[in-house]
Amino acid sequence: MSEITTSRRTLLRRAAAVGLVAAPGVSFLSACAGSDDSGDTSKQATGTKSADNPLGIDPKAGVEIVIFDGGLGTKYATDVDTPLFNKKWPDAKITYSATQQVATTIKPRLNAGSAPDMINNSGSDIMDFGAIVKAGQAADLSDLFAAPSLDIAGKTVAETLVPGAVQQGTYDGKPFAVNYSFTVFGLWYNKKLFDKNSWTVPTTWTDFTALLDKIKAAGVTPFGYAGANASYYMVRALLTSAAKIGTEQVLKDIDNLKPGAWTNDAIMQAAKAWGEVGNKYIDKSFLGLKHTEVQLQQDQDKVAFYPCGSWLENEQAASTPAGFEYAMMAFPSVTAADKLPATAINAAAGEIYFAAAKSKNPQGGKEYLRTMLSKEAALEFTKLTKSLTVVAGAADGVTISPGLTSANDALSKAGQDVFMGYLFDTWYKKLDDASREAVNQLMFKGGDAKKFCDTMEAASQAVAKDSSITKFTRS
Repeated sequence: MSEITTSRRTLLRRAAAVGLVAAPGVSFLSACAGSDDSGDTSKQATGTKSADNPLGIDPKAGVEIVIFDGGLGTKYATDVDTPLFNKKWPDAKITYSATQQVATTIKPRLNAGSAPDMINNSGSDIMDFGAIVKAGQAADLSDLFAAPSLDIAGKTVAETLVPGAVQQGTYDGKPFAVNYSFTVFGLWYNKKLFDKNSWTVPTTWTDFTALLDKIKAAGVTPFGYAGANASYYMVRALLTSAAKIGTEQVLKDIDNLKPGAWTNDAIMQAAKAWGEVGNKYIDKSFLGLKHTEVQLQQDQDKVAFYPCGSWLENEQAASTPAGFEYAMMAFPSVTAADKLPATAINAAAGEIYFAAAKSKNPQGGKEYLRTMLSKEAALEFTKLTKSLTVVAGAADGVTISPGLTSANDALSKAGQDVFMGYLFDTWYKKLDDASREAVNQLMFKGGDAKKFCDTMEAASQAVAKDSSITKFTRS
């Protein structure tokens, strides 16, 4: 399951910018087993920089890429990006491979100084990217972002991207990653089922629960998610509601391990509201199910609302019947005093791609990324994956799938009220694991909001006090 996403026009301009920096005086843990200097950078392929070759690549040097084979598939690399790269650089052979075990496959090569030139770091076997950066194994992408766009005249690569895209891959003030896909998060449903039953999409919590009652009376499970392997979908739903109650500062405090962040009143109210949904409107058997099992039930109109990102439609393409039309709505306001409007949306760049610093051809890896960040490549990516990219406006005016169109419309309605969300799930694995367990307890085993908040506060402060864990801060 990749967290990823798609195209919209002005909507791209509003993803929240976020700076990622390590806390002063704290070293990164080396999940990559430390830096190995065996890579001889003096033998790396280079060429002459020019207006036509801004990154100074060797036009005849091969480029090795590794792509994660997950929810996005791999055709965008084999059928779009590689042909586009070779259209400009016909003498450069692309060596391609795909894997579902990124860390297992790539980490030993990074440590040996013989890494592929461009790597898609994703999936359940994802590598600790902060550790990769600290070990000097990721190439600085400053020159990539400063280079001219491949096909958008008069703009640098950075200037073609949605705000915040460069910052999301920045560590200690330098960019090391391209977070390529742009995911929109919300509640997904079958528009045709809703139209058939005259069910109106709610914006308030009162209307939401009233609709859940109607859905339940119609013999459909009103709400569901998979407790076995997708509980983080529910963590995001709950924290999105908390951010709408108290603004994104609530999530920033969580990321920064601020004492009391998890017992904040906004978290408590969101946990209470969602806990009641768990008590009344969810099938308790979902605790033991996987994401695809619950998603299949939704495709069969056995589940009405499902919290997820905009990769859902593409992930379920093979299982979606003709009578099903994916649509997405923003999470409804929990209280009448929410500080963000009901239309506010959580959306963020994700899916890490980076060039290895100690490969044979890191500049070639960056040039491959420049190809990916062209408007043509981004548009084709969206068509293939039903996911938006960080290339602003790449799919504007193009007919896209119903679900993606719905997500795009939700972003448009959100206006400036688009927020990135949280980062603790990638920064602190122990805290992420704790949140998944705690939200399952909340939703499937009693709906105790105070217990949820107290459990997460204790887990957060345990991480804060553990000197062996690298700390990050977010402004």
